[in-house]
Amino acid sequence: MTERPRVAGALVESPLQLLCTIEAHAAGLGGHTTRVHVRDDVPTLAQARNALERAALPDGLHTDVRPVGHEMWSWHRNRIVGEMFSGIVQTALLTRPVTSVTMVDDGLAALDLDRILTSPTGAFVRSAVPAGAARRALGRRTAARLRALAERGGLTLFTALPLAAEALARLSGAGVRVVRNEFDWYTSQPLESAPAEPTVVVGSGLVGAGFVDTDPYLEWVLSLAAQGPVLYVPYRRDEPLVRRVLRTTPGVTIADPGAVLELRLSGMRSGQRVLSLPTTSSVLLTSMLGRRGVAVDVRPVPDDWWTEGVPDQVRKDAAALADLAGDARAATDRP
Repeated sequence: MTERPRVAGALVESPLQLLCTIEAHAAGLGGHTTRVHVRDDVPTLAQARNALERAALPDGLHTDVRPVGHEMWSWHRNRIVGEMFSGIVQTALLTRPVTSVTMVDDGLAALDLDRILTSPTGAFVRSAVPAGAARRALGRRTAARLRALAERGGLTLFTALPLAAEALARLSGAGVRVVRNEFDWYTSQPLESAPAEPTVVVGSGLVGAGFVDTDPYLEWVLSLAAQGPVLYVPYRRDEPLVRRVLRTTPGVTIADPGAVLELRLSGMRSGQRVLSLPTTSSVLLTSMLGRRGVAVDVRPVPDDWWTEGVPDQVRKDAAALADLAGDARAATDRP
């Protein structure tokens, strides 16, 4: 293991990045002191910071809320980042000296890293967002800089996603050190009280986006409510009809959709369960809560639930997430 630096700087732009940065520091991947720059313009991030700071933060970790343009975090040669596709992160990487970078989870981006970092033409450009020539050039230079850093032993991926053996081999061959995020700090202390309901259903963005038919989805949730009390956590763009029906269904409580899911459910205990269609959060919750004996059941989307004209990539992503959740569950079952 490389020697821990004296000071590391981190930039976090989402609640998940903040949680994973805390875990990275607790796992010894930050500095003896890690200074975490928290964006000041993300409401859910402010909520997450307040909740997390009520807990016992690991020694040496300090958070500081600043405008995103204030790049104090990038003055440090050792950095923790969660959004390698961010133009701010990329510009800082290319314009200021850096000795080491630790990348932490922020959604499914970790699944693209082996493709980008192990290909000489790979670039950190979002595939779903149109990019001009300058933006593509920045993404290519970022990938080249990180490949060079990996060759010197200065690049670490800290992830809870269960990467395939082939991807791990490719990353290792490129010099990337991969460390599994076991959420040891999160697991050690409930950050919120447990929901009163034995069953939690996490709402799916696939319904709100019109990719999954509302009727069978709603029938599924109602069938769960018929078995006992349910806490329904809406997706931020959930289908309004779902909430209207569930609001009048006996035994169903609808949660505030604005709260950070990973923190809201952190107090769940053995005997409770979480059910969801495939999402990144459901994969991570499987890792986070499985070690406490909380069953996280990620249901693959039945073929007859899809609406007409759903892009093939949406179906593929949902199937991949369901498989990842199964892999994460298997990992928590190992002694």
